[in-house]
Amino acid sequence: MFTGIITDIGEVLKVEQQGDLRARIATQYDIGGIDIGASIACDGVCLTVVALGDDPQPWFDVQISAETVGATNIGRNGWPVGKRLNLERALRVGDELGGHIVSGHVDGVAEITAMHDEGDSTRVTLVAPDHLARFIAPKGSVALNGASLTVNEVDGASFGINFIPHTKLATTWGAAAVGDPVNIEIDTMARYVARLQEFG
Repeated sequence: MFTGIITDIGEVLKVEQQGDLRARIATQYDIGGIDIGASIACDGVCLTVVALGDDPQPWFDVQISAETVGATNIGRNGWPVGKRLNLERALRVGDELGGHIVSGHVDGVAEITAMHDEGDSTRVTLVAPDHLARFIAPKGSVALNGASLTVNEVDGASFGINFIPHTKLATTWGAAAVGDPVNIEIDTMARYVARLQEFG
């Protein structure tokens, strides 16, 4: 489990097809504190660490199944060398829950349709897949490329997010552009409420 609070920005160093896709990601994490088999959310995708190293800089390798590639923005534009990724290590007992409960299981891919500055912040409009739109509500939570965010407004399948300067600096959202595909994970609570309503 994760919180959607990004704690590092990684960079793709290498991608190879070895049965599954295998990616090497540079990190500022202390790899001495990461175990093989640990989970790290990479742009919101929960992936398992399969190798570690520190030459020429700290890095970890992950394997990505074909199903995961197809369900995320990896299948839209791949992970080219040099791509920057939002990283978060798995939640530990006693950690502060600063965002919201995030599983790292991406529900689909949204698309950025508009961006404009509002003071020092940036308002971003996205369109969610139709089957996920009903789970997105004003003032509710959503994870986008792994970052826990609050929804400002909703209009059908479109919804808006406001990015403050800190978020743009601490995540990859400072480099977002119209047309970008975005991994989206809906709030678990919204999913359960919707499910209960089916039996209401």
